[in-house]
This record gives sequence, C-alpha cells and structure tokens, in this order.
Amino acid sequence: MIGLNTAAVYILQTIGGLYLLIVLLRFILQLVRANFYNPLCQFIVRATQPLLQPLRRLIPSIGGLDTASLVLAIIVQLVLMALTLMLLGYGVDNPVQLLIWSIIGITALFIKVFFFALIISVILSWVAPGTHNPAAELINQICEPLLAPIRRFMPNLGGLDLSPIVAFLLLNLIDMLVVRNLAIMTGMYKGLSLAI
Repeated sequence: MIGLNTAAVYILQTIGGLYLLIVLLRFILQLVRANFYNPLCQFIVRATQPLLQPLRRLIPSIGGLDTASLVLAIIVQLVLMALTLMLLGYGVDNPVQLLIWSIIGITALFIKVFFFALIISVILSWVAPGTHNPAAELINQICEPLLAPIRRFMPNLGGLDLSPIVAFLLLNLIDMLVVRNLAIMTGMYKGLSLAI
C-alpha cells in the first residue's frame, strides 16, 4: 500500500525536478549564448527570475558564466534531496555529503539535457529540416556549441553529419567514467537508492 509520504515524494520530485530543469536550462542558455528573445527563453527567464535576482546580488558572474544560476540549481537539488530523505524517514546527517551528491546530480542532469537535446535535434533534422519553430531553434542553439568542435575534426562525408554520434559517445563516456564513478565513490547510489 502506498503511503502519503510516498505520494508526497512523488509530487515533490515531479514539481521540484521540473523547476530544477528550468534553472539548469537558464545556466545552459547563458553558457551556449542562446537567443534570449526566443519565447521559450523568455519563459525560462521569468520562471527563474524571482529566486535568481537576489542571488545575483551575492554571487557575481565568473568568466562569463552565470554562476548564480548554477548555484541556484545546486541549492534546489540539495533541498530536493534533503526533503526526499526526510519524507522517507531518513535523517540528513552529513550536509557536506548531500552537497557533493547535489553537485553530482546536477552534473548528471547537465549531461542528460545535452543528450536529449541531441536526440531531438537529430529527429528534427529528419522530419522538419530547416524549421523556424522557437523550440527547434532553441534545441539547435543548445547543440551547436557541442557539435561545432567535433565537426572540425570529422571528415566531410558529403552531407552526412556524423557529429551527433560522436557527441553521444562522448557524453555517455563522461557519464559512465566520471559521473557514475563519482556517485559510486561518494556512496550516492547506495545512500539515495534507499530513499528514492
């Protein structure tokens, strides 16, 4: 029988995870220098502005990176993990470990955003090449900084672009060799699998 705590965790992770994705997208959009006049970018800016504006007064941009939105994403991830653990009856004994797990979680989500953006980009290139839909333009703006350096090293195959395949391989390797190993070394899988 599913209890109220399990239902509360489901709601928390669904709504909180969606907001976390929006906050991380704000960082990624700044990182890839996306067109902020795009309606989807405007939505992301409006959704993140209430929490991001006061944080920006404390945390300046470093090297052109939107540091405040990255810190906000880590804070949202940390709060989500802490609330999930508490709702399921586990204590939050080590806040430093929770912070490390949050950073690993954000890194994994960062990779997933690019991975799924690449999948959508490839599908759009088959079914609707050259479309000017705001969502398609945003997806292309997210993918292009990842694909452009790969294309420089790829041989020209007469219109066949294999750079997304190389990007998929690189993203999966980073996820497997770096993110998952860090999660295992810090006990993230063992600790959170009990709670989630």
